[in-house]
Amino acid sequence: MFLITGLGNPGREYKNTRHNIGFLQVDALAATLGTRFSRVESKALVTKASYQGRRLILAKPQTYMNLSGQAVAALVRFYKIPLENILIVYDEVDLPFGILRLRPKGGSAGHKGIRSILERLGTQEIPRLRIGVDRPPGRMDAAAYVLQDFTRAEHDELPQILQIGVEAIQTFLAEGLEAAMTRYNGQAIDESNS
Repeated sequence: MFLITGLGNPGREYKNTRHNIGFLQVDALAATLGTRFSRVESKALVTKASYQGRRLILAKPQTYMNLSGQAVAALVRFYKIPLENILIVYDEVDLPFGILRLRPKGGSAGHKGIRSILERLGTQEIPRLRIGVDRPPGRMDAAAYVLQDFTRAEHDELPQILQIGVEAIQTFLAEGLEAAMTRYNGQAIDESNS
């Protein structure tokens, strides 16, 4: 069994913010797999699906970003999910907008959601998919920047970015993290159809 968790903040006011790109990504994956988030379990909206014979739990923690580890750790324990079968999807200000970066492990780099998860699971050996939301303009605080809505131009590009993200996650599930990293790390959206 695999656990694919998108990070974000619950509530309508956060729905289209950069910080919620993890939620948007697992929503896109759920739609592709023909399922919807319909129930709450372990402080997360969850749905179950399958892909090429692999059983999946898709989750969106409802605890606010800085407490995401509560939901993730509870789901991991309840379903006895191996650490290598977890994928955390979240926003990254240190990557250009729309660039994907998969990694097998690492620190939080200041991201409070991933920090909470690493602390609760007691390890940094957690696969993750970071989606670039770009650096804040000028001297703007990163925490304020990620809580802003996407620009119109960014919003127009989101469907294509999320589709590439779906493909990256499906590759992770079917072929493993190394294959997904090789194929999708650093790819810009205009390269996806070449």
